Amino acid sequence: MAVAEWAGTLVDWKGSLEVLKERLAPAFGRSETRKSASAFIEGLLSPAERKTGWMLAEQAGLSRPYRIQSLLGRSRWSADLLRDIVRDYVWEALGDRDGVLVVDDTGFVKKGAHSVGVARQYSGTAGRIENCQIGVFLSYASRFGQALIDRQLYLPKSWAFDPERRAKAGVPEDLEFATKPAMAREMVARTLDGGVSCAWVLADAAYGSDHRFRRMLEERGQAYVLAIRSNHTLRFVDDWTLVQSDPATLADDLEADRWHSLAAGEGAKGPRLYDWARIPFGEAREDGFERWVLVRRSQAEPTKLAYYFAYAPAGTSLTDLAGAAGLRWTIEECFLRAKDDLGLDHCEARSWHGWHRHVSLVMAAAAFLARLSADQRRAAFSKWDKTSPNAAA
Repeated sequence: MAVAEWAGTLVDWKGSLEVLKERLAPAFGRSETRKSASAFIEGLLSPAERKTGWMLAEQAGLSRPYRIQSLLGRSRWSADLLRDIVRDYVWEALGDRDGVLVVDDTGFVKKGAHSVGVARQYSGTAGRIENCQIGVFLSYASRFGQALIDRQLYLPKSWAFDPERRAKAGVPEDLEFATKPAMAREMVARTLDGGVSCAWVLADAAYGSDHRFRRMLEERGQAYVLAIRSNHTLRFVDDWTLVQSDPATLADDLEADRWHSLAAGEGAKGPRLYDWARIPFGEAREDGFERWVLVRRSQAEPTKLAYYFAYAPAGTSLTDLAGAAGLRWTIEECFLRAKDDLGLDHCEARSWHGWHRHVSLVMAAAAFLARLSADQRRAAFSKWDKTSPNAAA
């Protein structure tokens, strides 16, 4: 739910916001820092077009932006503790047995070369190579809504192995270079270990193609539907012979009766219908799970196909796999709203801590809106969801 979409009363808004501030207080410590954080979050939720230091200070009635800037820089507080509090807040608000965790990254275009992690690199947001920062994010989504719950800035090798640049940007000394899939593994593991459960983990091919990511999930008995590329190398044994193939080749051999028209969620004009098929992949497992190569075909353009690795309990229906695959786009909604309404990409801080502090505060503001929206949905249902962790709250 965007700021402009809020339809509740002002009392509801103020009361719920005060509850959130109290919940976040342990992350900030000193009362002065808590007050600055409060002003920052209120500024993010304001109609201000740009969520810069000057604009947020003006929104808070301050003559200068020093307090706001200090919150992202000199002040002593934990962005990681704030992240964990936001995660728990979202889980309590949106938690559902059919919920999903979604991994994706988004770009932050920059003009200079001094902001931490900035480099000429591919940005999926722009669809091309840009001078930008890349953040890897994790979201939680359920029938009650969606919100970002974890984040980390990607540090390219040009930064990770340059001691001088690292020191100027305040990059922690013990932070080593990590690929985006490695960062995703850490985020998902931290979230699951933190008490969040989900029906599925979802991600695009940049993460689904990483065998260590898939193995980590399988070792935890965590179902997933992860996109892969059409030329992803597949190796399996067929009639005692080792066969090497790829998803596109396997899809070409599918008979017509293997395809089924199924919805991948709801679109603006109704169900998003595609043709779906699955191919059993790998040896029989003893853990009660099965693996498949899942294929999606456009009904309007039959030559346009998408491919996934799926891992789920034996007996899982093709309908459930297709529905799960369609939920990956919920994180795009999180990015869109956080950037358009809350200033996710308005960070002026150049340091490592400054970026994570700004993004974590935006996540807190977005979680607040997600909770208000979830409460409205439950009210519309006229009853609390009995499967939600805080159903009695």
